[in-house]
Amino acid sequence: MTEQKVEQVWETPSLDEIPVLSRAHVEAMESSDDDMIWVQAGMHHVLLRTIGRKSGAEHKVALPTWLDPEGRRVVVGSYAGAPGHPSWYLNLRDRDANPEVLCRVQGGQQFWSEHEILEGDEYDRIWNLLVADRAWYDNYQAKTERRIALVRLPETRLV
Repeated sequence: MTEQKVEQVWETPSLDEIPVLSRAHVEAMESSDDDMIWVQAGMHHVLLRTIGRKSGAEHKVALPTWLDPEGRRVVVGSYAGAPGHPSWYLNLRDRDANPEVLCRVQGGQQFWSEHEILEGDEYDRIWNLLVADRAWYDNYQAKTERRIALVRLPETRLV
């Protein structure tokens, strides 16, 4: 497995800035496969497409990924420690609207994922490994009463 430890050398954007930055990142990811777009701050990203649980509309979000020990992508619903979960996670949690999710990675590869919301001992195992590589998630967890979500994105089938 490749090295995934990243030291935070940036200032966390405000909660108002996060959606704006994500929209710009999505646009850039859809128009280029350049490493400068897909690998930011030393982290590979995934373009995640969800269906709105209320609106039924398509939504896209750019998220950093981390690989679990088995090499499967994991995304973190931290929203920088905001009181509520990010919308993309709430959409994924609704299995009727999102029984699987469409993911795109660098190079144009797309796959459907029967995403797995981690819980219990598996959550604890993955969280401890994740924060050993990306300590700022512990800081985000300390800012909120909710449990920050971890979602595994196995490649269920290629598009």
